[in-house]
Amino acid sequence: MDTLHVNADTKTYPVYIGEDLRHDVNRFLSKTYTAILIITDDCVGSHYLQDVKQALAHDRVFTHTIPAGEKAKSIDIFYQLQTKAITCGLDRRSLILALGGGVVGDAAGFVAATFMRGIDFVQMPTTILAHDSSVGGKVAINHEQGKNLIGSFYPPDAVIYDINTLHTLSNKEVRSGYAEIIKEALLGDADFFHELINQRLASLTNRQLTDHIRKGINIKASIVEQDERESNIRKFLNLGHTLGHALESLLGYGKWTHGELVAVGLLFAIRVSEKNFATNLPFDELYTWLKNNGYPLALPVIDPGDILSKMKLDKKAFNSEVQMVLLQAVGQPSMAEVDDCALLDYLESFFEELTHRN
Repeated sequence: MDTLHVNADTKTYPVYIGEDLRHDVNRFLSKTYTAILIITDDCVGSHYLQDVKQALAHDRVFTHTIPAGEKAKSIDIFYQLQTKAITCGLDRRSLILALGGGVVGDAAGFVAATFMRGIDFVQMPTTILAHDSSVGGKVAINHEQGKNLIGSFYPPDAVIYDINTLHTLSNKEVRSGYAEIIKEALLGDADFFHELINQRLASLTNRQLTDHIRKGINIKASIVEQDERESNIRKFLNLGHTLGHALESLLGYGKWTHGELVAVGLLFAIRVSEKNFATNLPFDELYTWLKNNGYPLALPVIDPGDILSKMKLDKKAFNSEVQMVLLQAVGQPSMAEVDDCALLDYLESFFEELTHRN
């Protein structure tokens, strides 16, 4: 088992990565709680909920299952979960345990952050994508006008990452998770990026998966430790997300995975970076890797003006001007304001290129 520590301003918390950790959850809890509420979704719950519940060795363990998918990050589900916490008699010395992917972690974490003004919660990610969302303390739900617009910074008390829960993931979810690992490599480690683009996802071993997740978390943790509340360099972690989130909102949450659209966003960020910094970046290498590993790169026709309107709702936007995370080189991110006219030109040329390549 690997143990990492995230040393954020508000708290230091451990990240445990290993096999079959769900069968020994009690060992990783630092406190004795009055009650525990496990929040999961209807897909993950069918596989792992009983394992975790039985391992807790507590006489007041409650469970609540939400629908799988991005649509569960809604104000209605949030209210439903608050009601569950109240009816189960949770108090300020209780624990919320998020068992699932990024949607479960975000929704359960936001409930924990706001129930009685904040109670402990533990992340138990069951997707590769959630290696990113479970570390760093961002919790949120969506608004119909944009993703993650209602939320808070609220770090977990621990992250318990059972690698064996990843074996039930579909190829689509594996791709989704690896888009975020690729993002982290582009931000912080050129050697790691080249290691990844020489890896076929269909032939991953447990050892490789653990190593990639550990390296990705280390890159993210090093940024979060310097800027927990995203006032400065933590914004770099949104590489690829300005376009990715806009597309999610326009195409409908859950129709494409978050990571699939972030992958498109990474390609776009690289093209914009090349034009802004007159530099050569590994667009072709990344595009080839994405295509060879089955990422969908043929998007439906969308009006660039509609995309621009959604990009202006991005949390990094300032005075309605789009701020993008760009790369001067692999491992050298920076922020840049991109004016509307230039952005529309970039969007049109980018989607023309994707259409031509496909």
